[in-house]
Amino acid sequence: MRHKDKLADTAIRNAKPADKPMRMFDGGGLYVEISPAGGKLWRFKYRFGGKEKLLSLGAYPAVSLKDARERREEARKMLANGKDPGAVKQAQKAAIKAAAENNFEAVAREWHSVRKSGWSESHSCKVIARLGKDVFPMLGGVPVSEVNAPKVLAVLRKIEARGAIETAHKAKESISMVMRYAIAKGLAERDPCPDLRGALKPVQTKNMAAIIDRVKVGELLRAMDQYSGSVIVRAALALAPLVFVRPGELRAARWADIDLDCAEWRYTASKTKTRHLVPLARQAVEILRNLQPLTGGAELVFPGERHGRAISDMTLNRALQSMGYNTQTEHTMHGFRAMARTLIAEELHFPPEVIEHQLAHKVSGPLGPAYDRTKFLPQRKKMMREWADYLDTLKRGAEIIPLPKAG
Repeated sequence: MRHKDKLADTAIRNAKPADKPMRMFDGGGLYVEISPAGGKLWRFKYRFGGKEKLLSLGAYPAVSLKDARERREEARKMLANGKDPGAVKQAQKAAIKAAAENNFEAVAREWHSVRKSGWSESHSCKVIARLGKDVFPMLGGVPVSEVNAPKVLAVLRKIEARGAIETAHKAKESISMVMRYAIAKGLAERDPCPDLRGALKPVQTKNMAAIIDRVKVGELLRAMDQYSGSVIVRAALALAPLVFVRPGELRAARWADIDLDCAEWRYTASKTKTRHLVPLARQAVEILRNLQPLTGGAELVFPGERHGRAISDMTLNRALQSMGYNTQTEHTMHGFRAMARTLIAEELHFPPEVIEHQLAHKVSGPLGPAYDRTKFLPQRKKMMREWADYLDTLKRGAEIIPLPKAG
């Protein structure tokens, strides 16, 4: 039998508080409770499982009399279907809370915190900065379980619109890794990024700016010899062409990894995560011995101005720029690798596999990089000596006579 509503909106609005909480009943278990402070709260009294219970329906006047009656009816329908309205409300609140705590930004920051220990500091900073600038503003507040292909594509399209095609692809890669992390934690069911295959404009690949002309290499080496800036920066510049490691690996070099007596530098390659050996030519050893009195007491060979940190890639590239070189179109620190790869093959005639091993490129094959890390070591030592001597010849501007093919 349908209950009879008793309350009127004017009666609730004009009701005055008393010394004790006061109730005004509407019927069907619904009433408004007026506190001594004047607050007016809607309550629904019901029985479930043989126990009397109360369900809060909100505060008046934000929840009007009409709204409260509709909420009462919804609760009564739940009871008719064997559901406890209070338990349903608690479950809904828990779901909302979980969604808020597990939004994309929260999960992404947790993923970044877990993964960053295996990355270089530079890469770690770039990843979180890219997410913060390009992804979080649009996707950060979305529950990770609700991240879908259209929402991700909207983020990537906005990045594309400013012409940052490569950044869009990198953002997509990071989003995909966050979603896979969420799946592993049971917070999402699938990664939508594979659905976007082919949706983005392709990245136009370009080679790092590098000088490979013999005459211009000599000019660059002479310019670096005349560099009048920091002694540490000058030493890093001088060592770069002799060892042609990745710029980040050069900047992060540690004295503990270098044996000047054996003329060897051993470290973990940043790309392959395997141990790598760099034979040091006489010229490289001389540079490091001259630098040792200045930085030998520290952990880093090339410490920066900030305590405990190495010099930055920007610092080295700015040094090249101060010599008049455009690091976008002429030569960058990474260009020393292309310089060595090209001229060692064309001028010193060492086999490609020897050069590739010294470049610490990924080694394929069933035995894997653990076996190959010292492969071709005699040839590599010979190559590094001849390369250093060849650079000296270029620096002097002498006539270059191509050597016979290395055996």
